[in-house]
Amino acid sequence: MQPIFYDADLTAQQNQFILKEPESKHAIKVLRLSVNDTLILVNGKGLIAKAKVIDAHPKRCAVLITDKHENYNPLPYYLHVAVAPTKNIDRIEWFVEKATEVGISEISFLLSDNSERKVVKIERLQKVAVAAMKQSQKAFLPKINTIEKFDKFVNIHQNFKHKFIAHCADEENKNQWAKIIREKSDSKALILIGPEGDFSKNEINLALALGFEPVALGNFRLRTETAALYATMIYSANNL
Repeated sequence: MQPIFYDADLTAQQNQFILKEPESKHAIKVLRLSVNDTLILVNGKGLIAKAKVIDAHPKRCAVLITDKHENYNPLPYYLHVAVAPTKNIDRIEWFVEKATEVGISEISFLLSDNSERKVVKIERLQKVAVAAMKQSQKAFLPKINTIEKFDKFVNIHQNFKHKFIAHCADEENKNQWAKIIREKSDSKALILIGPEGDFSKNEINLALALGFEPVALGNFRLRTETAALYATMIYSANNL
């Protein structure tokens, strides 16, 4: 398998390209690529290109693009998962990695009443997503947003056509996520996933008042990151 390199500045109009220093170092020093060796370039926006090395410089590796495809293998759906980050950031990194591999369009982070973590380092999570995109041979990188207060987030997204809130509070009219997704004909959705202590009653009431539909993620209580990945996998499986 040819190695994959990422650069957001790659465009379909370019016939030659110079990798930035970190990717150049990885290509030449780590993978030991040399002139005429081939590789794959992606820009995270659907462009994938085959190329060969024409200057094996460890700080500015130059390549000649030999073939390219735009809008390569896009997701047939749009899924936006907004999740309250866990106290242990490794769990959120795990979710970002696996959700990118499975297929997710956008990830947001919620600052809710019961949140134990109030800061996330977006640059670190973007690196995790890039690595997962390359590992799974994708050309699209999910959009990752900074943390937002719950009430502000739900007000901004109240016009989203299909929007859901997953919570553990007792409620008779909650549908199972797996069931309701099979019944939706539209392939664009937003789902909110709460922190370890769940969403507060005020947050649930606010979301419901703004038209978010309550859903359950199975019959067992899941960790935050597990719930977020479960929601992603079920949505992907029902829309591929």
